[in-house]
Parts: sequence; C-alpha cells; structure tokens
Amino acid sequence: MLEHIVDRVLYFEGDAHSSFRLVRAVKNRYGAINELGVFAMTERGLRGVANPSRLFLSTHEKPVPGSCVLATLEGTRPLLVEIQALVDDAHAPNPRRLSVGLEQNRLAMLLAVLHRHAGIATWEQDVFVNAVGGVRIGEPAADLAVSLAVVSSLTDRAMAANVLAFGEIGLAGEVRPAPRGQDRLREAAKLGFEKAIVPKANLPKAKIAGLELLGVERIDQAVQLLRNL
Repeated sequence: MLEHIVDRVLYFEGDAHSSFRLVRAVKNRYGAINELGVFAMTERGLRGVANPSRLFLSTHEKPVPGSCVLATLEGTRPLLVEIQALVDDAHAPNPRRLSVGLEQNRLAMLLAVLHRHAGIATWEQDVFVNAVGGVRIGEPAADLAVSLAVVSSLTDRAMAANVLAFGEIGLAGEVRPAPRGQDRLREAAKLGFEKAIVPKANLPKAKIAGLELLGVERIDQAVQLLRNL
C-alpha cells in the first residue's frame, strides 16, 4: 500500500562485509523502472562504479568447475554476473536444493528439465547455486547459465574463462530467446569475452567483433557444447 501511495521507491542493498552497495529503483510516479545503480563505500562517501560488471565476476587463476558467466539485465543496464554451482553427494534422505540470489523453485524446475531432456540426473546430489557479488537475479534468461554451471560441477569439467551464456529454458527442453540480446553480447565483447552460448533466436544478423556466437535450440545441445569447450 505504501509503495502504491508514494511517487518513488528505492531500495538500498548490500552485504555488511562488502564495500559495495546497490541502489535499486523499483518505481517512479510513471510506473515500474527496475533500474540499478552500483556504488562503492569510500572514506568520502558513496562513489559510482563505472564498470559494475567486473564486481560480479570472480578472478580465478584458472577455470574452475561449476562456474558460468551470465549476461543479465538490470533495468536497461546489461551486467555480467558469475553463476557458481556446487553439486555434491547427498548425505541425507532428501537432497538439498539451495540458491542464493536466484529463485529456488526455478532451480528445482531446471534440475528436472536437465534430467528429462539432457540425461543429467542430480536426484542423489545436493545442489547449491550462488550469484557472485550478492546481486539478485529474477529474470528467466539466467536459466541456461545456471544449468551449465550445474552440469559443469557435476561432471567436474570447467568452462573456459572467456565463455558466457544466457537464455530461458522451457519445460520441453527448448532454449528461448532473451530480450535485448545484442546489448548483452556487446557488453560481453567489451569485457573481452570470446564465446557466447545463446538461444539461436538471439543470434544477430551482423557479427560482433571478437565474439564467437554458438546458437542452441535445446538444452541437450548446450550440454553437448559444454563437453566440447
């Protein structure tokens, strides 16, 4: 009721153990906007972060299993966020499914789709998924990156550090296009990524310099690409 009455709603978010803070604009008097500002806490107060994508990417000395970079959107801003997954043998009758920064019910759905349409079974494993940097991701375009991170951890096969992914996954195993795909890809190319696994419908007509695009129509095709990278 309060959000409906006021002209503007802002959320100030962040981890108490981190120097970075997120200012999320949810609405103004004209409607929903869902914009995000990223700031650093300094001795002189809050300072804007010019390239927030680098905050949400871990710096590994070499590629590690269970990691996949996602090109997501926060309002009108494309962001690259590392999705991490840990798949381990369950030590209880009911395996755990836990996600931080991502919708937990959607994780359960993706695990079922992986089993049914890609032959990847996790019913005897605990599955943990985390979005690096404390960012919250609500869009379904994260599905493909989450799924590939889970498969990478389960098979103990690391993805190359210069690869990213995005795309929504349906219950029939299809990979659906994400909105503003070219903006996501341009952000990836700007940060030096060389390959992108994307929905086939998001492949641009013109090539993006320095970026090889791998289009997929189904989740099993994406899993096969992961095995060949």
